Amino acid sequence: VTDLPPVVAAPNSNWAATAEFYALIPWADSSTTVKGFDAVTTLNPSEIFGEQLQSAFAMRASVEYKRVGLLADVSYSQLGAQQSFNTSSGLLSGNSTVSSINGIYDLALRYRFGSREAAVGVPGEFSLIPYAGVRVVEAQLVVEAQLQNPRQYIKQGNLSRTWAEPLIGLQGSVFLAPRLRAFGRFDLAGFGLAGEQDLTGNAQLGFGYAVGNNTSLNISMRYFGQTWNNGARLDNGYTSHQYGPEVAVKFFF
Repeated sequence: VTDLPPVVAAPNSNWAATAEFYALIPWADSSTTVKGFDAVTTLNPSEIFGEQLQSAFAMRASVEYKRVGLLADVSYSQLGAQQSFNTSSGLLSGNSTVSSINGIYDLALRYRFGSREAAVGVPGEFSLIPYAGVRVVEAQLVVEAQLQNPRQYIKQGNLSRTWAEPLIGLQGSVFLAPRLRAFGRFDLAGFGLAGEQDLTGNAQLGFGYAVGNNTSLNISMRYFGQTWNNGARLDNGYTSHQYGPEVAVKFFF
C-alpha cells in the first residue's frame, strides 16, 4: 500500500493588521481666541475643499498579535485665511480671518473581543475593541482683524501649541451580510488635564461594503469636537465642531 503524504493544515497566523485612508467632508463651526480677541468661523464643505484647503492627510492603522494590539490615527489639515467675524469695536470693522494648521495624532493599546476584523464575514460575527493611549494635538492659528479705515487686515495674534492628553475609546463592528457590516466608534481625550479647558472627542456610525476579500469601502457620519483654553486674563484658546460624512477605503491584512 502506497503511503499518502501527510495533510498539512494552512498556517493560521496570530498576526493581523488594518490600514484605512479616509476623508471627512465636514461642516465646521469654530471660535478662535488670541489674547482675548475672539473670531468666529463657519465653513461648509464646498468652502473648505473649493477655497480653503491647502493640504491634508488622514490615515488609521492597527496591528495585533492574537487579541492584543496597537492602533494609530493620524489626521492633519492646513487651511488658508478663512473669513470670520468678531464684535466690532473701536477701529475694527467686525470682519476677521483665521489661518489654521490642525493635527490630531493618536496612539493606543487595544484589546479585541469577538472575531478578528475582516472585510468578509458571517452575519452576526462581531468585534468589540476598547482602547486607551495618548492623543497629541497640534494647533497653529493666526488671527487678523480688519480695520474700519483704511480697509486692511492687521494681525491680532497667533496660537501655536502642541500638547499630549490621555485617550480612551471603543470601536466595534457587526456583519449584517457576508459583505456588509455596520461599525461605530466613540472616544474622548483631554479631561481638562492640559489647560483650564481641554477636551476632544469623536462619535461615528457607518457601514462598510467589501469590494474584495481584503478591501472594504466605508461610509459613515462623524462628529469631531475640540475645545482648549488656557484660562489666562487675556486668554488663548479655540473650540471646533466638525460634522458630516466620512468616506474611506480600509485594507485588512
